[in-house]
Amino acid sequence: MSQDIDILSHITASFAVLRDAEKKVAELIYDDIDFVTEASISEIAARAGVSDATVTRFARAVGCHNVRDLKTRLTRALAAGRRFIQEADPADGPLAVYEIATQTLAVNRDLMGQADVAGAVERLDAARQILVFGAGGGSSMLAQEMQFRLVRLGYAISAYPQALLPRMVASTLDPEDVVVVLSVTGYTPEMIESARIARQYGAQVVAITASGSPLAEAADVVLPVVSRETDYIYHPSASRYAMLAAIDVLALELATRHRDRARDKLRRLKITLDAHRGGDNRQPLGD
Repeated sequence: MSQDIDILSHITASFAVLRDAEKKVAELIYDDIDFVTEASISEIAARAGVSDATVTRFARAVGCHNVRDLKTRLTRALAAGRRFIQEADPADGPLAVYEIATQTLAVNRDLMGQADVAGAVERLDAARQILVFGAGGGSSMLAQEMQFRLVRLGYAISAYPQALLPRMVASTLDPEDVVVVLSVTGYTPEMIESARIARQYGAQVVAITASGSPLAEAADVVLPVVSRETDYIYHPSASRYAMLAAIDVLALELATRHRDRARDKLRRLKITLDAHRGGDNRQPLGD
């Protein structure tokens, strides 16, 4: 079995074909995974009411080499976070999305107030070209969002929301270029490596990421974001709001830095959109 396979999911999928005695071991794991990861074979057998041999057969039946391998995989599942194993108290209904987003934005607003926004804006404004890197669900989407925000202001900007392309593009950069790297955690290997490659060739790197992370250490300027994820794992990640707000802060600063140019670009965009879709003059610019 691959090391990436979640053993708990595999046990669940295999449960129907297990022997009755082996099912007792599976049920013990569901009831008290902590005990099984720490106990000996004899202790597990006694608690489940089966023989030592049954515990060994169970481990092999669910794809593990032996009981030791089983316990290692169970420990790995625990390391991912107990909230992914045991049900947490539910959030306060679907409208809790708004409350958590509000709390996340409030925390990150204070952080942004202390960040070097001016340094980031200065680098972006002076860049020959801006490249935005992001990998994963939220960062990929927001890399494209930053492209949409700045291209309408007249900046030469491209988004690369993929794992391999950022490395390739980073190796082509020059000192006149600026890279914006998005990663809430700052631990995504592809983003860290791409930032380091870009800096090796003299490009400036602005990271919107967690302070003190490996990505932050690889950047010239860091706009910090913190994640306020709850134990209720079904709730969408609120960190997306913090990163989006950081992008909007940069877009606003760049727009007001060159008001006449930005106003002309936005007016031309609005005229083009209104001619295409109709409606009143308060509709968003292409959103």
